[in-house]
Amino acid sequence: MKASDLFIRALEAEGVEYIFAIPGEENLDMLESLRNSTIRLILVRHEQAGGFMAATYGRLTGKTGVCMATLGPGATNFVTAAAYAQLGAMPMMMITGQKPVKSSKQGQFQIIDVCDMMQSITKYTRQIVAGDNIPSRVREAFRLAEVERPGAVHLELPEDIADEETDEKIIAASVQRRPVAEEKGIAHAVAMIEESRSPVLLIGAGANRKLTSKMLTEFVGKTGIPFVTTQMGKGVVDENNALFLGNATLSAGDFVHRAIDAADLIINVGHDVVEKPPFFMDTNVKVIHVNFGGASVDPVYFPQVEVVGDIANSIWQMKERLEPQSDWDFSKILHAKDAHDAHILEGADDDRFPVYPQRAVADIRKAMPPEGIIALDNGVYKIWFARNYRASMPNTVLLDNALATMGAGLPSAMAAKMVHPDRPVLAICGDGGFMMNSQELETAVRLNLHLTVLILRDDAYGMIKWKQANMGFDNFGLDYGNPDFVKYAQSYGAQGHRVESAEELLPLLLKCQQEHGVHLIDMPIDYSDNDRILNNDIKRLSAEL
Repeated sequence: MKASDLFIRALEAEGVEYIFAIPGEENLDMLESLRNSTIRLILVRHEQAGGFMAATYGRLTGKTGVCMATLGPGATNFVTAAAYAQLGAMPMMMITGQKPVKSSKQGQFQIIDVCDMMQSITKYTRQIVAGDNIPSRVREAFRLAEVERPGAVHLELPEDIADEETDEKIIAASVQRRPVAEEKGIAHAVAMIEESRSPVLLIGAGANRKLTSKMLTEFVGKTGIPFVTTQMGKGVVDENNALFLGNATLSAGDFVHRAIDAADLIINVGHDVVEKPPFFMDTNVKVIHVNFGGASVDPVYFPQVEVVGDIANSIWQMKERLEPQSDWDFSKILHAKDAHDAHILEGADDDRFPVYPQRAVADIRKAMPPEGIIALDNGVYKIWFARNYRASMPNTVLLDNALATMGAGLPSAMAAKMVHPDRPVLAICGDGGFMMNSQELETAVRLNLHLTVLILRDDAYGMIKWKQANMGFDNFGLDYGNPDFVKYAQSYGAQGHRVESAEELLPLLLKCQQEHGVHLIDMPIDYSDNDRILNNDIKRLSAEL
């Protein structure tokens, strides 16, 4: 068969459902092969957005999301999405085209070394130089994309190779089982926990990638050990649990970190140093590292014990052996937690307009059912949602605390809706991040998706503006204008709405959930209290501990 047909057959064998793509002339053989495939082509409006969608598909399913672009500018537009998937541990494959490699009469037109460019931001990148190589290259790329730690892979298929004839056969996927931790490591960790006085469980991004929720919930229930989540670990254990201490949104200084400081042992599950540090480790605290792989040691993280293997199995083994200890004392931490919880509720009913962040988070939490998914872009509001929005289920709060890129909120929400069509999905974007991939509104309308996009509008790059003020600099260079977002949405065939009072948000969110279609809500946001809440109140909360 033709090599491009073999490539598509190999993708079908891997269970690929979608290819998010902007094809170019170098992909036309692949496009023709795809026309006769069970795989659905999702034509996007920018390669970066297609990459974000593929990465989010991988994040939610554990299976490799696939995206495709042409050579040159198409491939370079994948770079941010590749880094997003690689740092965020999301299995994603990029396929790019290339000019003929055997004989080309176009000189260096559009040609860059794409594989070299991808080297530092992928787990695997190869140019396919013969049709016979396709089965092994595709199988290896998928294997590496999905094996712990997951990430991005890339294959380049030149147009003359795509047109070759080949009689190679598909290579079936092997059955993989994750290794379990050795008995000695489990025994050492259990003894360390039972000998501690005030252990704390910290749940990170790695625990959100596999089915660890049940075991961790049982572990907390049996032991009574309080737990903290990182931003990318939200929802692994229901954050409405009475033992939930809060989210490690910042790296130091707030209540959560005072609780961590009060612990004499941190059971760190699924932590990844690529995520913004949830705490700064020193030599006075003991840490047990529980993860699929060993700890990457750096100046702020150097655990004394490592339990390496399948996380769910490790937690199950530890749970079965552990017994709550009579001398464990969490009273001080849980007393301060009550003050912290009361503080989180401050502002939830604030009627000021533009809308107060705490009010926005509280109303969105009321509007979204436990299984509903919010997909956040990147901005100062991400801190408010990480701290104040209680996640009940794994992967119901999609945010990026690894690359922390702007522009991913809307594409991520679209992919989430495709993976979970029966669940409410809400994209939450700052006006800056939304405009970086706002063209995908057309894609969402064309796909007949039912989702809501909430724009938190402050007419500036708000997080950088806040940092600028905190550093004592004058306001400069960060304010901009915006389109009329209601008319902008309508021009794409979406429904546009504008919030004009705090009381309007909750009923509008519920209305958008009920009425099928793509809804965009323009809501002015008031960030004037960022400094007081996120900095000055840290001192008051710390005093509670």
